[in-house]
Amino acid sequence: MVETPDLPSIFFYILVNGLPTTLLLTALGLLGGFVLGLSLAIMRVYGGIELGWIASAYEKVLRGIPLLILISIFVFGIPGIFWFIDPLMRPFFGVILALGLRSGAYQSQLFRGAILSVDPGQMMAARALGMNQFQAFRHIVLPQALRLAIPSWSNEYAVVIKDSSYAYGFGIIEMLKVAFRVSANYPLLWAPTMVVVAIIYFIFTFPITKMFGERQTKKLKKLGMGGD
Repeated sequence: MVETPDLPSIFFYILVNGLPTTLLLTALGLLGGFVLGLSLAIMRVYGGIELGWIASAYEKVLRGIPLLILISIFVFGIPGIFWFIDPLMRPFFGVILALGLRSGAYQSQLFRGAILSVDPGQMMAARALGMNQFQAFRHIVLPQALRLAIPSWSNEYAVVIKDSSYAYGFGIIEMLKVAFRVSANYPLLWAPTMVVVAIIYFIFTFPITKMFGERQTKKLKKLGMGGD
């Protein structure tokens, strides 16, 4: 008779077999969203009416599509988009693409607000010193905007790592998929296993977002950038 595992064993089993994939999905999704979101924010602030309209339309459309549908589009609807990748790996990259595109729509709002929060007088002063607009943005505005965005960006991390759990429905072995496999082998442990995976998600969201949010907010206040 196979011995029924205890909760600590289930906890570590999910960590070892599912957490690396969950973190990889989260990291790549956030990275894609960062690049896209920052680009969209720049388009909104400095791109003029046409580019600003395109960026705004993108944000509205992607924020209005459920993530599960977006993933299904790239995994089942147009799987040929990853024709150059091993078929077994295409669902993995489909999830990453969906996470990045959706996260970019939200991150653009964070970065746009952060850019607009930087005193416009600093851009004017930099231009007066001989910098062009790109140089002033790159060396003066952008570093401050990124620091201002960190507290809100940490919340986006929490959203993406939780959204990565949608990958379980597409055959990707992340934490929730591993938890379901444990539950399938030990039906009486279904509820405890789901509690365990929920605790793991909590450990990798709340403490991290709280630390980054509060710590960075305090730093910004000391620098006179975080409000009262």
